[in-house]
Amino acid sequence: MKRTTRLLALLVALIIAFPMAAFAEGETAVYRTLYASEVDTLNYLYTTTTNNLEIPANTIDTLIEYDCYGVLQPSLAESWEHNEDYTEWTFHIREGVKWVDKDGNEVADVTAHDWVSAAHYILDAHNDSSNEYNWEVAKVTNAAEYYAYTAYQLALENATDGTDENGNAVKLDEDGEVIEEVAAVAAEDIGVKAVDDYTLVFTLDAPCSYFLSMLCWSAFMPVNGDFLAECGTSFGTSAETLLYCGAFILSEFEPQVQRVMTKNASYWDAENVFIDTIQMTYNAEASTIAPTMYLQGEVDYAEVGANLLDAMLSSYSDQIHASRPDVSYSYWYLFNFDPNFDAEYEPDNWKIAVNNENFRLSIMHGLDRVNAMQVYDAANPEGLLNNTITPLSFASASKDYAYYGGLDKYTDGETFNADLALEYKEKAMEELSAEGCTFPVKVYMRYNPTTTNWAEECLLVEQQLENLLGADYIDVIVEAGPETSFLAAVRRTGDYGLMKCNWGADYSDASAFIVDPFGEDSSYSFIFKSEDEQTQAYYQEYLDLVAEALTITDDDEARYETFAKAEAVLLDHGFAIPIHTNDRTYAFAKVNPFEGPYAAFGFSSLRYKGQHVLETSMGMEEFEAAYQTWLTEREAALEAASN
Repeated sequence: MKRTTRLLALLVALIIAFPMAAFAEGETAVYRTLYASEVDTLNYLYTTTTNNLEIPANTIDTLIEYDCYGVLQPSLAESWEHNEDYTEWTFHIREGVKWVDKDGNEVADVTAHDWVSAAHYILDAHNDSSNEYNWEVAKVTNAAEYYAYTAYQLALENATDGTDENGNAVKLDEDGEVIEEVAAVAAEDIGVKAVDDYTLVFTLDAPCSYFLSMLCWSAFMPVNGDFLAECGTSFGTSAETLLYCGAFILSEFEPQVQRVMTKNASYWDAENVFIDTIQMTYNAEASTIAPTMYLQGEVDYAEVGANLLDAMLSSYSDQIHASRPDVSYSYWYLFNFDPNFDAEYEPDNWKIAVNNENFRLSIMHGLDRVNAMQVYDAANPEGLLNNTITPLSFASASKDYAYYGGLDKYTDGETFNADLALEYKEKAMEELSAEGCTFPVKVYMRYNPTTTNWAEECLLVEQQLENLLGADYIDVIVEAGPETSFLAAVRRTGDYGLMKCNWGADYSDASAFIVDPFGEDSSYSFIFKSEDEQTQAYYQEYLDLVAEALTITDDDEARYETFAKAEAVLLDHGFAIPIHTNDRTYAFAKVNPFEGPYAAFGFSSLRYKGQHVLETSMGMEEFEAAYQTWLTEREAALEAASN
C-alpha cells in the first residue's frame, strides 16, 4: 500500500512538472512504446501467438485487409472471385509489389508463387507449424492429407523395426506403437496454385463462404520461396532473415533491447502510412513504469493500471482514454486435466478434484467475476464481462450466436451465485472424500508478470474464492510464471491447476472460438488427457457436436445451433468459466485508435497503417465523441459495402 501511495504521488507530481511534448508537422513521425515480453520467433509461417505476430502484422501484407470500419479491402490481391458454391477462389495479385530487405533494398517481386511457397512450408510436418490448422479448417484440397503424409515421413525417420500381433514386419514409433502407413501426397497436389505470376487459385473440398475472413492471418501470408530456402532453419530469427512487403520494415531487432520498424519506402500503399518510425524498447517493468516515462516525454503510449486510474483521471482526464471495444479475444478460466507441476502443489490430488463436476461448478458459481474485473475498470467492471466462450456480437445468423443452442441462459444470466456454489461444495466434498481426495485442495494459479493487472486479478480471485468456499475446501496458490515464453513454459506444459487463458479468432465464423482451444491435442486445459470416465463422456458429447457442426456448410442457422450446443456442454459441466473479452484498457496514447484497421478476428488491430502520431493523447470526452462518430460512420460503411 505504501509503495502504491508513493507511486501515485510521484505520478501526480510528474503530471504537473512535465507538459506533453508536441509533434510538429513536417518532422519525422516517431511513435515510441515499451514492451515487456520478448518474441519467441519472427517466423510468421510457424507462429500464431499475438506477441509473435505484432511485427509480421506490420511488415508482411496479406491478400486482403480491413479498413478502420472493418470493411474488407483489396491489399496484395487487387480483385478476386469465387465459383457458385464457394469451393474455388481466384485472386488477381497486385503487380509491382516488391520484397525488400531490412535496409529497404528491393530483392524480388511479390508473385502468386509466394503463397504456394508458404503453403508448402506450413503444411510440411517437419516444420511443426501452428498454422496448419487454418488450412485444415478451410478445407483446402489435400492440405490435411499432405500434412498427414509428411508427418508419417517424419515418424519413419525415427522409427524402429518391429512386428505386429500377426508377426508382420512393421515400423514402430518411440512408444513402441505401430506407425500406420499413409498414402503419398505431393506438395503440388495441395489446392493452391499459381496459374501464372499474378493469378492465384485456392480449391476447397467444401463450401467456405467466410474464406476471405481467414486471409488476414499468418496462415495465409506470402513468403519468397528462394529466400526461404536460402535461410533454411534461420528464417525468422533476426531482422536479416526476413523479407518485407508490408507498410513497415523491421530495421533493427535486438532481443530484450529494442525493435525498430521504419516506413517501407517501396510500399505499394505508402501514401496511407503516416508513421515513419515505430521505436519499441524492452523493459521488464513496462507495465508499471510506462506512465512515468510518458509524463517525462520518453514514450508515446502508456497503459494506466486500475490502481492508478482514479488519481490519474482526476488530474489528467484530458489525456487518458479507454481502448476501442474489441471482441477479437475471449478469456476464460480453465481447469487443467493434465497437471504437470511440482509435488508440493499436489498434482495427484488435483487430478482427483478436477475430474469432479461438482468441484468445478463450485468454483464456477463461486467466482465473483465483477469483483475480479475491478482491477481493470473500477468504475464499470460489469461492462467488461463476457458470459460465453464465443463473445456476444462476434457472429450472427438470424440472431446473435450467443443466443443459439441453450447459450441464452449464460448470455442473459450470471454464473456467480454464492448459495449455489456452497451447495456444489458440499456435494463435491462428500464425493471427493470417498475417492481419497484430501482437503483443502491446492488450486495452483499462475499468471504472466508482464501482463498489466493480471497479478492483482489473481490475488482478488484467491481472496474472494477462499472467503466464500472456505479454507477447509480450497487453498488458492498464486504464483508468477516467467517473464518470457510464458505460454511455452506454463500453459502448454500444464504447469497450472486453474488459470485464465484466452483465444483470438482467426476468421469470422462460429467455429473460431469453440473448436481449436478445446479440441483433441490442444494445449488448453488438456481435457482429452483425462482418464475419468464421466469427464470423457461429456467431452465426447462436445466432440460429436463439433464434428456434426463442421459438416453443415450451407445453413448458418443449423451450423450455429450445433456449435452453440457444443459450447453449452463445456459450460454446463464447468470445463470453462468465461470472464471477459479484450481488456478495456486506459492509456495515454498519441494515436487515434479509430484510424487503425479494425476486425473482430485476425490481427488487423495490431497494425499501425492509417494512424497518425498526435500532438497529445485523447481525453475521455474526446474519445467518447470519436467513438460515437466511428459507430455512425461504421454503420454507413458496412451498409455501403453490402450493396
